[in-house]
Amino acid sequence: MSYTNVCAESDIAVGELAKYKVDGESIVVYHLADGFYATQKSCPHTFGPLDRGKIIDGNKIQCPLHRAEFDIKSGEAVKWANFPPGIQLLNALRKQKCLKTFPVKVENGQVTVDISDVRLANAS
Repeated sequence: MSYTNVCAESDIAVGELAKYKVDGESIVVYHLADGFYATQKSCPHTFGPLDRGKIIDGNKIQCPLHRAEFDIKSGEAVKWANFPPGIQLLNALRKQKCLKTFPVKVENGQVTVDISDVRLANAS
């Protein structure tokens, strides 16, 4: 495992997120009530910027483009794109996919991510 320092623990408040680039991989780091998590930055539907999404229900990220929702911890697609009306036609081509997630460690006040250890939840 190869962890890379991305930020100080104090850089992201609980309930917030921030984007980073690690060795060419764009990621989002989330600070949830129970710790830090990291996912890919782009929504797998139409590559919307998850760093502009919102954390909902304390553990899901909602894409700002078509409102797809993903479990931040597992990357599982909880709800596929459903906005605006008619987007379901595109969904026939863009099948549901999960997010890539990455292991995160916090040591000595520093948040580190291992982007070499990609994890994929089972896609629904």
